[in-house]
Amino acid sequence: ALQYRIGQLYMISKHSHEQSDRGEGVEVVQNEPFEDPNHGNGQLTEKRVYLNSKLPSWARAVVPKIFYVTEKAWNYYPYTITEYTCSFLPKFSIHIETKYEDNKGSNDSIFDKEAKDLEREVCFIDIASDEIPERYYKESEDPKYFKSQKTGRGQLKEGWRETHQPIMCSYKLVTVKFEVWGLQTRVEQFVHKVVRDILLIGHRQAFAWVDEWYDMTMDEVREFERATQEATNKKIGIFPPAISISNISMPSSTRSAPSSAPSTPLSTDAPEFLTVPKDRPRKKSAPETLTLPD
Repeated sequence: ALQYRIGQLYMISKHSHEQSDRGEGVEVVQNEPFEDPNHGNGQLTEKRVYLNSKLPSWARAVVPKIFYVTEKAWNYYPYTITEYTCSFLPKFSIHIETKYEDNKGSNDSIFDKEAKDLEREVCFIDIASDEIPERYYKESEDPKYFKSQKTGRGQLKEGWRETHQPIMCSYKLVTVKFEVWGLQTRVEQFVHKVVRDILLIGHRQAFAWVDEWYDMTMDEVREFERATQEATNKKIGIFPPAISISNISMPSSTRSAPSSAPSTPLSTDAPEFLTVPKDRPRKKSAPETLTLPD
């Protein structure tokens, strides 16, 4: 479990840096310890995902050029909550709950309590055999061919989940809402495909980069995360780096997230024409974060 956690943190930071360029990518606004009365100690991360050129053409036609999605993640590993909201589209949100277990994806009832009233489609993601968009394919990151020098893991063949050890499964409950008549189905289907691609690409990379992160401690991967995030913010270059990383845990009395679905305040300093009116009720909202594919 600790290995997976370190590998995931390493992958998110490195991937975000690789995918970021001037005016595009993932800016970290806040990354600090956080205490919740129900879930205990965790980490709160707030990011801005700039993605105008990543949108399909029909979406680019209706959004402003300075466009970003706010992502907030509450990480109480092995349980995390991630939400996406957008000040330009107040009726749009993505909410993801994640649970991690040491098994091969065999727990069919892991989200029965959280999703008892929801229609669900179960989607299995196989990092070795599922196809990814061609523009993201790298043979060095293909688990079918990659072989780890440090651990001996790799070259995952058909049926690897039945025999491979160690193994972990990341279970995700993804809810997408876009309450705009005429576009709702199209947008929600698009977002679910994007989330699936993100998770597939990210976990392939975490596996293929194992020799880079395998010897890291949690403190070392947090330092790598801090340095990489700072470099990424400078690389994007829209705003001065605004990352705030604190080692002091926030007392739960000052800030706490509700047990299952924290609401995301629209507190980012967006240009005036993007901001939501102050009297608008806050929406409860919404993938583990990487930049969106086309």
